[in-house]
Amino acid sequence: MSDDTFIIYEEEIATIDAVLKRMLKGAEAKCALLVDKDGHLITRQGFTHSLDTTALAALLAGSFASTREIARLVGEPEFSVLFHQGKKDHIHMCIVGERSILVVIFDDRTTIGMVRLYAREAAEELTRVFQSIVERKDADPGISDDFTDKAREKLDDIFQD
Repeated sequence: MSDDTFIIYEEEIATIDAVLKRMLKGAEAKCALLVDKDGHLITRQGFTHSLDTTALAALLAGSFASTREIARLVGEPEFSVLFHQGKKDHIHMCIVGERSILVVIFDDRTTIGMVRLYAREAAEELTRVFQSIVERKDADPGISDDFTDKAREKLDDIFQD
């Protein structure tokens, strides 16, 4: 398990979901996704039933990764906000802490200004949630390396037969 990996418990997901719901209501957006930088969907809120959120999460993380390289080429450390404008739906993405991306999908019933305002507030709240998760992880490292090594050896034995 790498140092930047952590476990999000059900209570923390509930807190994250509450932040996303408040943001959606305030911004009058359609839906929100919280994606890690590796492209895994952490959670989602709003009207996502018609979206392939798993594929969308991976593609959005890829978009941020390519934009990071563009930023580097023009001398910026990173572009922290991305915006895609479509004919009817628009996507606002911003970095949350060091490991996640907040994605807000909205239409013309609201404005980019409202979405940016509420997304920034949500990102600040979510950063605090992630900081508390990291602090919990540091205070309680959980499963020992010895246990992990033994479990890995056992799995290797099982699948090599």
